[in-house]
Amino acid sequence: MTKPDTLELDFSRKYDFAHSQQYLRKHREGLARRLSHWRDLQVARQALRLAGQPDLVLDLPCGAGRFWPLLAERADRVILAADNSADMLATARAAQAAEVVARVSSFQTSAFAIDLGANAVDCIFCIRLLHHVEAAEHRLAILREFHRVSRDTVILSLWVDGNYKAWKRRRLERHRALEGRATQNRNRFVVARRVIEREFAEAGFRIVGHRDFLPGYAMWRTYVLRKPN
Repeated sequence: MTKPDTLELDFSRKYDFAHSQQYLRKHREGLARRLSHWRDLQVARQALRLAGQPDLVLDLPCGAGRFWPLLAERADRVILAADNSADMLATARAAQAAEVVARVSSFQTSAFAIDLGANAVDCIFCIRLLHHVEAAEHRLAILREFHRVSRDTVILSLWVDGNYKAWKRRRLERHRALEGRATQNRNRFVVARRVIEREFAEAGFRIVGHRDFLPGYAMWRTYVLRKPN
């Protein structure tokens, strides 16, 4: 279970039962969302191949379990899934197909203090967490915990600069600041590529490769990292 003194960021407190249900539905509603989900799965498959098709994977945070069917495509893969929210875990186990849920061992924990030993898994699969983390010290705390728990690779996604959508977001944030609304919707953040890649190295990882959601346009980038031998 999550340790009581574990660092908890503000955004993580919103994932109660109602928000968990909303999170589940949002990736299933409308053509644009379904196409986005299809592209997310495509990128994730490519990342898993770059990571060497790991046998033992920790999905953290697992959210509503939307990547569980993908992770279960390999019949011999062992899947652990964790989330800071007990409601999100319950939603995932109720929403996914029974044959998939049977393949997944789930538990509640924090990315800042994962309730597993050192080198416990082959790969940590971390989709849609770090774009919520503004402070470099907090990102580094998560990355160092990932380095402790993974014996080989980490797959993670976040928002990066160097694309059209990041430019638009910077312009929006400047307008909000001029209007005195600088703190509005401040729960998702763009990180400069040079900054996050330096943090990867500081945490002890090297970059195997990356995949962009839509190169040159979208902010989402998925990195595959490896612990040097």
